[in-house]
Amino acid sequence: MPLRKNQLEANKLQKRLRRNVGKAVADYNMIEEGDRVMVCLSGGKDSYAMLDILMNLQKNAPVNFDLVAVNLDQKQPGFPEHVLPTYLDTLDIEYHILEKDTYSIVTSKIPDGKTYCSLCSRLRRGTLYGFAEQIGCTKVALGHHRDDIVETLFLNMFYQGKLKAMPPKLLSDDKKNMLIRPLAYCRESDLIALAELKQFPIIPCNLCGSQEGLQRNVVKEMLVGWERQFPGRIDTIFGAIKNVSPSQLADTDLFNFTGLQLDRVSAAESDNLEVESHIRAINIS
Repeated sequence: MPLRKNQLEANKLQKRLRRNVGKAVADYNMIEEGDRVMVCLSGGKDSYAMLDILMNLQKNAPVNFDLVAVNLDQKQPGFPEHVLPTYLDTLDIEYHILEKDTYSIVTSKIPDGKTYCSLCSRLRRGTLYGFAEQIGCTKVALGHHRDDIVETLFLNMFYQGKLKAMPPKLLSDDKKNMLIRPLAYCRESDLIALAELKQFPIIPCNLCGSQEGLQRNVVKEMLVGWERQFPGRIDTIFGAIKNVSPSQLADTDLFNFTGLQLDRVSAAESDNLEVESHIRAINIS
């Protein structure tokens, strides 16, 4: 009986993730007919899950598209180079392993105690964008999930004074690449459960993932505490990201506050308009 229950839970988990990814793809028109999607693999649970779910969706999708798995070997000391090729060889998918020593650049440019993430991300993104053009990929898929997006919202508010997060779909500044985040509606807890179920060969990050006291970790702990005390709060916050009212904020670039004008009518005019409306309604009936 326990085995049957575990199987049912596993099936529900996989269906929930496929449904969430399918909805995100549809809501933001992430993947279109004839797309060649570059799936960026880091060796972490999220990118493995993204590839697994997209390959599953590809079989029954209403549009035809290709998937290409790409890993950037950043030459971190001790990085197990054999893990990803060994795993990808078991899948029916085109894949590429890029080699670029961004590790040395990041560690030489960033002072001790400072966060590597920003520079590391920029270097990695630039390399992947360039390779996407080189191999003719029309979309670049990253494995950021719902919790990453909410964490980024608070990181930007607390440390940058900006109200922004990670969009599910983004056109690069030079308009040469389209970035998509198919896991935008997926909870991290579900992705952890899928990684355990599928036994993905996880490769720990020895760069930014090895640093203590990261601002993101502080925000993550805060959100975990909120979720524990008020279940569903992260879902509510993510819902708010999708339901923005510019007129209720204070950004003059998003809303024309200076152009606001009163539009009043006298009480008598208001009464006359109401009477005329009532008479028209009677005549129509």
